[in-house]
Formats: sequence, C-alpha cells, structure tokens
Amino acid sequence: MAVQQVLGGSVAWHVENDANAAAILAHHWPEVPNLGDLTAADFALVEPVDILTAGFPCQDVSEAGLGAGIAAGTRSGLWLHVARAIQSLRPSLVVIENVRGLLSAPAHSDMERCTWCVGDGGGKPAVRALGAVLADLARLGFDAEWACVRASEIGAPHRRERVFVVAWPAAEDPDLESRLERGLAASGQAARGWSWADARRRGRAPAADALGIGPRRREGPGSLAGATGTDAGEAPERHRCPSPAAAGDDASLDWGIYRGAVERWERLTRSAPRAVDDRRRLDPPFVEWMHGLDEGHVTGVPGLGRNAQLRALGNGVVVRQAEAALRLLLDRAALAPVA
Repeated sequence: MAVQQVLGGSVAWHVENDANAAAILAHHWPEVPNLGDLTAADFALVEPVDILTAGFPCQDVSEAGLGAGIAAGTRSGLWLHVARAIQSLRPSLVVIENVRGLLSAPAHSDMERCTWCVGDGGGKPAVRALGAVLADLARLGFDAEWACVRASEIGAPHRRERVFVVAWPAAEDPDLESRLERGLAASGQAARGWSWADARRRGRAPAADALGIGPRRREGPGSLAGATGTDAGEAPERHRCPSPAAAGDDASLDWGIYRGAVERWERLTRSAPRAVDDRRRLDPPFVEWMHGLDEGHVTGVPGLGRNAQLRALGNGVVVRQAEAALRLLLDRAALAPVA
C-alpha cells in the first residue's frame, strides 16, 4: 500500500499462505491471484513485476523471539526464498521491511567465516541478519540503502521501530533505466511526474515530503530521527485527563500521559476508538487506528475473530511509516519521485 501511494502502479500477485492474512488480501484485492506457499512458488512462471515488496517473517530476528536468526529451516529463513524471487524476476526496485532485530539477530552466511575477520568478535556470529540480506542482494547484483524508522516519527502514538531496505540493479545493468521507465509508463506513473533519468541527473535533491514530516537528522548509519514530536512513552503531557463520566463512556476517554500522542495521531487520521472492550481486553479497532488504517480495513473482513485480527495487525506495517521510509531511501539513492 505504501509503495502504491508513493510510486503508483497496481498489484500483480501476492505470495501468502497464512489463512487470515490471505483472507484480508482477498477481501481488498479480490481479482489478484495469491501464489500461496513462498517456498513452492516458481517465479519463472509468474507475471514479471517492476517492483517487488517483501516482509519476510520476523519471529526469528525479533527481540520477542528466540533469536534463531536467518538460517535454513527457520521462519525468518524464508528470506532465502525472497532472494530466489529477486534472482528470477530481476525487478527494477525491491522494497523490504522487517523488525529492528534484523540489526542484531545472527545469520548463517558464508561471509566472515572467522569471528576475528571483520565482525563483532567475542565468539558471537560475525554476520547479522541485515548484513546477510544486504550481502545476498549484492551477490544478486543489487545496490541497496536501508534505514530504521519509527512509527512515532510520522506522528503515530507508538514507537514500532522497523528496518526498511530498498534495492535496485547495480549501475552496470545497461537496461535499468529503460526497464523502469517502461514499467512506470505502463502503470501511468510517468504522466504523474516520475522520471528515473531526471532523478539521476538531479542527484540527491531534498526529499519529497508529502506526509508533512519536518526536517530530519541522522543518528548514525541507516538511522532516521524526525521532528514530529516524542514517542508515546515520552509524551510531555504528564497530567491526567478527566475520567469518563461512566463506564463505557467513549466520549471522555482517559488517555493519561498518552493524551498528547493520541490527539496528534487523531489530527492525522481520525478519532480514536476505545482502547479496550467490555472485558477490558485490547480492542482490535484501536490497534487498527494505531496503524492509521481505515476503519474496518482488518476488523471488517468477514470471518476473522478477535485473535486473528490482532495477529494480522501485529504483523502489519504502518502505511505512513513505510511511505516515509520509502521516500527517504529513494532520495538517498537519487531515485526520489519528482515533486
């Protein structure tokens, strides 16, 4: 969704074998085929695409997981099949998203085979998961840029830090510009102002900022810090809001120290629903709102119960956050859309 917001185009196909996620995709893109199991997909037979997006499973690189990392047989090891898709399809642009744990989780790789060569040392694996992803992209002939972006940096009332990577065929590819231009022309995007060649000539122009994000400062390699305000946990409003007049009274919700963060996101999206249901459990419509999604985007999909809704949302991406990351990385790579 973020890629379409920034670059236009249409969805050619999905690869999703989780039943609940597949139901959400089918609900919103009923005419788009789902290839199902990524490990079994034959990418030599699918419709070619100009842009490939991937968010491979995060469980084994997440700080909440067991830290198995990227390796054959792990869920996060599905990255190897994403790499296989990239190798077969040779898209003009690849957009990848994963959790911040990608920066620290181990990876099984044939690079840096001795712990004293280049990496961390101390008996720990020298190659981290992000390093393995970038190395695989390089082996496939792709250049890349990456950044770690927080949802709070675009105004959301939660941190939700995520790693984003964009990759494109290395400059030695003589057909790169013409292939991208052809793909964008076919999607109608060329008429909306994108020009690959113009972006190359312009160099690193200031990032297009359609999301209203203020000036950014770098906090080390690959890191982004915004000027949109503090994280929800650092909200400056430390006073308590008025308590609800009665139980279940949504007209006067008590957000406590999070009031400023919630109100900021309400200005950017819509009014916040209640955070908990009548049984004092986290309410899926509230999580949906925290993602900045339209009401019912997940909770309105037929057949999904509360747990399935929360799981899908927990695995999802804040679209505005991904848009901001994509604009930042395209700009770094001198591939930013023409304003």
